[in-house]
Amino acid sequence: MNNSSQLQGGKVWLVGAGPGDPDLLTIKAARVIAQADVLVYDHLVGNGIMDLARSDARVIYAGKESSKHTMPQGDINQLLVTLAREGLSVVRLKGGDPFIFGRGGEELETLVASGIPFEVVPGVTAAAGCAAYSGFPLTHRDHAQAVTFVTGHLKDGTVNLDWSALARPNQTVVFYMGIGAAEEICKQMMHYGLPSMTPAAVIRNGTQADQKTVLATLGTLPHRIAESGIKPPALIVVGSVVGLHEKLSWFEKR
Repeated sequence: MNNSSQLQGGKVWLVGAGPGDPDLLTIKAARVIAQADVLVYDHLVGNGIMDLARSDARVIYAGKESSKHTMPQGDINQLLVTLAREGLSVVRLKGGDPFIFGRGGEELETLVASGIPFEVVPGVTAAAGCAAYSGFPLTHRDHAQAVTFVTGHLKDGTVNLDWSALARPNQTVVFYMGIGAAEEICKQMMHYGLPSMTPAAVIRNGTQADQKTVLATLGTLPHRIAESGIKPPALIVVGSVVGLHEKLSWFEKR
């Protein structure tokens, strides 16, 4: 990997930074981060990843924490266009994978409309990384023949989801951005047929040194979240694979 060469100017790389652990970056992600003229990065980019940037690179924070946005999405979209038109090589760095609840598609639509060339560098999405580090196989022949990723926070602020589909048996459901709606999620999943004793968990800071996994059931999860004091960002995992945590957990036992 050549960290000293430069990327093409006037172009944007939409890069997934993975779930937090810098070792989970792809080789290509690490290369373009190390070569870019400017990096526009999000709140969920793991510690140490920005250290890969050139010492003279311009870095711009565009994070979105719960109810606290550094800049509106429209402004971020236009910022990428402006930087590229300055002839800079631009890395737009997002936690996880930029196409899984990362608004990457919205940003690329603006680039296309403005005639800006781009590349996409996928990343390990939070569901896959956090589940692996918590000992939850997202699919398992004895437990889950399907896995569903769903946002627990829609654009209009509601949690109006297809609950009948999400409450089907023999699948794993992972809720991104669902901590604030945990009570409603559990209520609806049980209302549409899942037993209150269905295993559930919440994972905070997955794949990072301070990862915390809280085990519960659909009936107890809201109480366990409140009791543990877990705040966003965190993932909610629902399904019988959660019951394998005690047997398969490895990261938090090190």
